[in-house]
Parts: sequence; structure tokens; C-alpha cells
Amino acid sequence: MSDIEVTSVCEEGYTVENEIDGEWSLVVDALSNDGPSPNQVLAADYASCYIPALRVAADQTGYDDIGHVEVEVEADLDEDDDIEAFTWTIHVEESLGEDGQEIVELGEEICHVHSSLRDELHADITLEDDAF
Repeated sequence: MSDIEVTSVCEEGYTVENEIDGEWSLVVDALSNDGPSPNQVLAADYASCYIPALRVAADQTGYDDIGHVEVEVEADLDEDDDIEAFTWTIHVEESLGEDGQEIVELGEEICHVHSSLRDELHADITLEDDAF
């Protein structure tokens, strides 16, 4: 048995219904009519994976709780509608001071989606700590 099992079904058009591990449903629509597009899902998935990785990185660097974390994601598309760049601004409640860049980089190492992307698609990250 695989670690992750997804069944994706498209009856017609460009809307795909996905059943994930028999527990979750996700509708993805290439035209963004019935749900988010694959690129929108990838942008959200990247940030959704990175935030817990950032929390683990902060914990490993000596921060018990960095509080509220918010990521503003921008994704640029090329002429073929492929994502060519991600730019993030990460707002963190805790003041991280000189540890901020180290925590960002460790978060990248921990994030599974980051590891899965080709290098030129890795997010260009700006960290704003003590933000809330």
C-alpha cells in the first residue's frame, strides 16, 4: 500500500474531483469555475506545507511558539500559464531578530513541497517578524 492514495475523476470538461486517502475531497478546475486551478492549489499547498516547517525550524532554533503566522503568496505565470516564480511575505508574531534568516532557510529544508520543486521555483521569501 502506498503512503498517499488519490483517485482523480473528470466526467467532462476540466473539473477534476479528487478523493484523497479515502478521507478528503478536493475539486480542482483548470478554468477556476468550479474550484481552484491546479496552479492555485500548488500555491496554497506550498505555503500550507511551509508554515508548519517554519514552526518546526523555529522550535529547533529555540523558539517555543512563534505565534500567529501569515504568508502572502504571489505566483507569476509565464505565457503558457506555468508558474515561473513564487514570492512570499511571511508575517510572524514573534520577534526572531538575527535568527530569522536561519529559521527561514531551515524551514525550506524541512518543507516537503519546497523539496519537490525545481530550484528556480523556490519561493523568494521576505520575513517580517514581530508583525502582530
